Amino acid sequence: MIGHHRGKIRDVEETTNPAQSPDDAAETPADEPAVTHVLDGGTARLTLTGELTEAARRPLVRVMTELLLHEQSLARVVLDLRGVSFMNSAGMAVLVQLQRMASPRGVEVALLDPPEGVLRPLQLSGLWRRFAILDAAGDGGVGGVGPTPEDGAS
Repeated sequence: MIGHHRGKIRDVEETTNPAQSPDDAAETPADEPAVTHVLDGGTARLTLTGELTEAARRPLVRVMTELLLHEQSLARVVLDLRGVSFMNSAGMAVLVQLQRMASPRGVEVALLDPPEGVLRPLQLSGLWRRFAILDAAGDGGVGGVGPTPEDGAS
């Protein structure tokens, strides 16, 4: 017979590898996407390759934090998303988190050439209005501040 415990939730942790040491858990996960960045004046270009999911949070937040702490002249962060193959709701939350990190310093977060798999969920959720969407063919992600004309902005 299964007993019920009123008001108590029991956490059960499952371990598939009992020999795993705590040091193994500190290593970077293999599925973590690659994030690189280049600084050009007051603009930083972060390039993400892989999937924009929860796994992207750590590397993106790490780079954004370093930029905000060490680059006093930072005015804009351009997220180059051309190499993103997939985005889910956790990825959208990461984008919002990056914007919220940058906002107090007046740093704009713009998205460069988001593929359809990124742009469409942002449009459906209404989040695309929060970001400047840049076209690499038009300005290479360096110039231009506002959304592209196809976003409905004037």
